[in-house]
Amino acid sequence: MNIVILAAGQGKRMHSNLPKVLHPIAGKPLLAHVIDTARQLAPEKLIIVRGHGGDAVQACVAADDIGWAEQAQQLGTGHALAQALPQLGDAGLTLVLYGDVPLTTADTLKRLLHAARDGLAILTVDLAVPTGYGRIVRDGAGLVTSIVEEKDASPAQKAIREVNTGIMAMPTARLADWLGSLKNDNAQGEYYLTDTVALAVAEGLPVRTAQPVGEWEVLGVNSKVQLAELERQHQRNVADALLVAGVRLADPARIDVRGSLSHGRDVAIDVGCVFEGQVELGDAVEIGPYCVLKNVKVGAGTRIAAFCHFEDAVIGPDGVLGPYARLRPGAELGPEVHIGNFVEVKKSRIAAQSKVNHLAYIGDAEIGQRVNVGAGTITCNYDGANKFKTIIEDDVFIGSDTQLVAPVTVGRGATLGAGTTLTKDAPPDALTVSRAKQVTLSGWQRPVKEKK
Repeated sequence: MNIVILAAGQGKRMHSNLPKVLHPIAGKPLLAHVIDTARQLAPEKLIIVRGHGGDAVQACVAADDIGWAEQAQQLGTGHALAQALPQLGDAGLTLVLYGDVPLTTADTLKRLLHAARDGLAILTVDLAVPTGYGRIVRDGAGLVTSIVEEKDASPAQKAIREVNTGIMAMPTARLADWLGSLKNDNAQGEYYLTDTVALAVAEGLPVRTAQPVGEWEVLGVNSKVQLAELERQHQRNVADALLVAGVRLADPARIDVRGSLSHGRDVAIDVGCVFEGQVELGDAVEIGPYCVLKNVKVGAGTRIAAFCHFEDAVIGPDGVLGPYARLRPGAELGPEVHIGNFVEVKKSRIAAQSKVNHLAYIGDAEIGQRVNVGAGTITCNYDGANKFKTIIEDDVFIGSDTQLVAPVTVGRGATLGAGTTLTKDAPPDALTVSRAKQVTLSGWQRPVKEKK
């Protein structure tokens, strides 16, 4: 079985310099969704017909299992498929998909391939308003005889509600003859792939149909409006799957998954959350509203408050984070770690039961267990040219508004007084304080605003 994806269209109604098939749904190009579905069917050959913006399209999705064909002039779907013919053998079926129809499921396509087992099969759908689509014409026995495009249809044919989606499965051995027989004497002046239906009927081959589970499976994208509509449909599909699997969503209409989201039991997600890349949530994880997690693993029982932003981070079990916390790439938190409001952690390990609760920056650091980092503390890890490491051992207490000028080590059980600027290692089990002498100046007057 071969799969050919037609992806040569310009997409003028998108009003964009980006090729239409590269516009994203769920953070991934339309064409990439189609390719992922195609791979689930394990085709012998997977060919993409490129055209407008072809170099950009190929650069975006190129892979070892993809072949390419060029449609320099867009002369219709039949002409597009003909460009892929030299790369196809004579055996089996050829399934034709479209790079701007991203939500068709593999199960639906399997049903279509089964319907085409000894002939030709068309994926059709019944529309309440079929305007703009090719109509499925059947004979008195209900057998498909042809597909008539909207501009070529008679009034009686325009009343037909069953329409062609463009997705077809055909015997590869007949394609060369059929495509070579196509005419462009129609209102569009194009070579329609749908005209192969009449050719198959003339040869006595059965023409069967299959239908998707929902109309959304076959909707294409021709404008930013349609792109937004399919984005919401896709996200609702994802939300429904999460609900069925036991995740509690505060509002299924307000979640965005732009990658994969795996989860344990009793997970709760509030409104407005965005999940990108690979995200894993352990049992009983709770995520507050308007959080963004990208490539993050969250341990069981962790609670994340509102407006947190985490990227490329690992969070241990039973943590308490946020609100307004940020974890940057390389952050690794152990069990029962607290990261509070307006705290930023980057490329640092924080061990079990340590707390960084207020207005702090922890970068390039190793923090041990049961450490308390006071408000306003920062690790000064950058000298303008190079990064250096801060090591804070177990059971350290760091007073508020402390600066640790790396490279520096704070020994086990040490205490740093508030306002300390630490430039040398602090010994274990001792109080280290670094402050200027406090002075009071009598007679000093606060400046006042000058009148203009």
